[in-house]
Amino acid sequence: MPQKEIIHRLKLACWWLTDIAQVKTDWLPESVSLWHKHQYWKGCFKGEYSVAEKKWWFFCPVWHSGQALKALCLAHPHLNSTGIIPSARLAADFLLSATVEDGDDSGLVLAYENDADKVNTSAILETLDGWLYFSTLTGEKKYSQAAVKAADWVARKAYLPGEGIFLDCYDPVRKEFLPEHFRVKGRPLLDDAIFLKIYRLTGERKYEQIFRETAERLLQDEDPPGNWISYPPANRQRGTIHPRHAYWWGRPFLAAYRHTREKKYLECGWRAAEWYQKAMRPDGGLFRNTYLDFSTDSFGQATSGIACAVILWLEADNLLAQPHFSQEIAKATSYLLGMQFLTPGDKDLTGCILEKVLPPDGTDRSPYHIRDLGTIFFVQAMAKLLNTLKVNPHWYKLKDLEPRRKNSSQILFTRF
Repeated sequence: MPQKEIIHRLKLACWWLTDIAQVKTDWLPESVSLWHKHQYWKGCFKGEYSVAEKKWWFFCPVWHSGQALKALCLAHPHLNSTGIIPSARLAADFLLSATVEDGDDSGLVLAYENDADKVNTSAILETLDGWLYFSTLTGEKKYSQAAVKAADWVARKAYLPGEGIFLDCYDPVRKEFLPEHFRVKGRPLLDDAIFLKIYRLTGERKYEQIFRETAERLLQDEDPPGNWISYPPANRQRGTIHPRHAYWWGRPFLAAYRHTREKKYLECGWRAAEWYQKAMRPDGGLFRNTYLDFSTDSFGQATSGIACAVILWLEADNLLAQPHFSQEIAKATSYLLGMQFLTPGDKDLTGCILEKVLPPDGTDRSPYHIRDLGTIFFVQAMAKLLNTLKVNPHWYKLKDLEPRRKNSSQILFTRF
């Protein structure tokens, strides 16, 4: 495995996140479309980019920024520079700016997603790992304390004790949840094993209980093996499963096993890893709509999904101390590296990862669609791969890595 090339690509992707995608000013250019009800944008990441129209817009700016913050923290040890810290701090402080400080909603993170002014509980939980990583990296407790307050708000307001599910769409003006906004009463949210981490941080048993009850509900509702088609964004009626579904719901079972040593949790996490085995296409990619029989649409790749699969496979291999998923990791890594723009004509693409190819529309305009999540999860996956290779340098061998293209090393990394 040419680790120097992986580090080079990781650095390039981080540069795209911090120098192209991240907002560094108190104002936004008119070319960036806004619709979420945030008043403060400095430090967040522009989430979507149309190559054909050369236009940016936001989608889920809070949890995307939380995951980008996590990615930068994971990459930091491999960059041989402290230059990434200021950008990570901007992201961490943007998340603080989106948090309610006082009153009964103290701790609420205004994680707007599908609606401009409604908060998704899942989006709150997907945000918090970034704060926890940044607090560990810097030693600044205010960020981990913000994560604890946010998790406590979710525990108080959204969780249904004994049922293992969370209400999932909150109106912060009316201070109430919208009933069955996602077609179900609630969802069992286990994202990033956040409540287990909050339990370890605080020692408060109520958070461990929430984590265990949610895991048990997921074991009860698992269908198909390693996935949960009954819960959005999967769609049972259409038979489609979201590319990050098994990651958000299945990966935390590995953490549950590490915590409890109960075999049922390991087996569930392993089934999620095996679901990705079957869903990965022959070229190493993954599609947005993967059906129950593992067929897919013809267009609409989801590069972020296969990056998440790499993270899950790496963690499963490390848990059992053997490279069970070595072939899958090598193939997916080769695919991910092939999706990175190294010398594009459009400088807004330099270093980013292509998320998907849109269906033909009868014109010759570019079908490329950029989502910051492709680059965010690429960074997380490559950082974790490098961590693994430090300990087990012979586990994974990448056969089809393209040589670095001309001029890719000439890009100036002003802070890295």
